[in-house]
Amino acid sequence: MATDLLPPSVTEPDGSAVVRVLSYNIRSMRDDRNALARVVRACEPDLVLIQEAPRFFRWRKKAAWLAAHSDLVVLGGGATAAGPLLLCSLRATVERTEDVLLPRTPGLHQRGFATAVVRIGGARLGVLSCHLSLQGEERYAQAGLLLDQLAAMGVTHAIAGGDLNDRPDGKSFQLLASSLQDCWAVAPWGGEYTSVPENPHQRIDAIFATEGVKVLGCGVPELPPADVRAATDHLPVLAAVRVPAGG
Repeated sequence: MATDLLPPSVTEPDGSAVVRVLSYNIRSMRDDRNALARVVRACEPDLVLIQEAPRFFRWRKKAAWLAAHSDLVVLGGGATAAGPLLLCSLRATVERTEDVLLPRTPGLHQRGFATAVVRIGGARLGVLSCHLSLQGEERYAQAGLLLDQLAAMGVTHAIAGGDLNDRPDGKSFQLLASSLQDCWAVAPWGGEYTSVPENPHQRIDAIFATEGVKVLGCGVPELPPADVRAATDHLPVLAAVRVPAGG
């Protein structure tokens, strides 16, 4: 499988950890759940940054279903973060989680961050999943709040990712890329465009890393086309990073 070409999860003798991170907008699991689970499972992630997780009736049960059928567990987020959700493998030891609701503009959707601090091997890592606004000014403000949130987490190394609703030449995307590593730009691997599965033509989903995290590869994995088209209306972004021990 094409995802095998990305470095596998491993803990190095010095305690540093190679971590596979997946970011994926799942459209509230309104499409083919089994195809969705197959896509996530095929990527063999340690951490999954979900956007548009189920938020209403029995949303916890749906999140638990996805985790179980993807060989993962629920880490945090969901409706309590207004949609962003975090899943993880048993490789991760959870230090803490926090769901953050962002200031809301009247008439627009509530937005939030799902965040956590985990330890994998000898590495300590902050994690943040986001889904930024469709409205430009609000989106730019949320990008700034994302940077503030990472700075406040008290970690040396962090990963943030999600559906930015912005392209690389947009103000919000560029604000994030000016302070963080845009993993695709640093180590492109696989495909670039994430929207839409039937005709990928734009990169509006991305994974970012703080300084000191070594990006080994990042992009859209090559997976069975029938599954990625049936699973949701975005393509997944998969990254492999090496996180130093400590932090």
